[in-house]
Amino acid sequence: MANPQHTPPPGARTSPSTQRNREPILQVLKACLPASGTVVEIASGAGEHAAYNAAALPHLLWRPTDADDEALASIAAWRDHLDLPNLLEPIRLDASDPDGWPIDAADAVVNINMIHIAPWSATQGLMAGAGRLLSSGGVLFLYGPYLEDDVDTALGNVEFDQSLRRRNPLWGIRRLEAVAAEAARHGLGLSERIAMPANNLSLIFRKT
Repeated sequence: MANPQHTPPPGARTSPSTQRNREPILQVLKACLPASGTVVEIASGAGEHAAYNAAALPHLLWRPTDADDEALASIAAWRDHLDLPNLLEPIRLDASDPDGWPIDAADAVVNINMIHIAPWSATQGLMAGAGRLLSSGGVLFLYGPYLEDDVDTALGNVEFDQSLRRRNPLWGIRRLEAVAAEAARHGLGLSERIAMPANNLSLIFRKT
């Protein structure tokens, strides 16, 4: 089996930021994911996190998804290269259209670095879809930058938010309180907030 830290194969994309944040993310996932079952990753992007996490968590089936053709091709390239038995074939899924998700259930849902680079409708869909897929006690894990009431925003995140909104006015760093309120509408309660490197957060929600 190839090591996911090796040079990406033809057709697979890679990102320096993923190289930096994947190990801290993995450590949180090890603590909050179940001992067995299927993890559905929404908006897997290039598939690097899926490859890394599946290799490190062989007791879990990892189902990557994305709505973008290039992302799906990159995920498939990583999967073919690594030949991990627990890394499932990627499937097309639009986070903003939960009624169209071709999945009926999951033991956990993971979403890394999507909410700030997508319209708010993607967050609404993510919460509705996760609320439907998860059974009582099931975990929804989110990672990325957030704005928070009564917490000073790091200058880097202020500048990042401005750059996102210049690229697309529908994008931007979301307020944690708004995300948590949307999750609560679908039976997902915020159980843990974990500060991460580079002014990011890991948020753990559980189905109530």
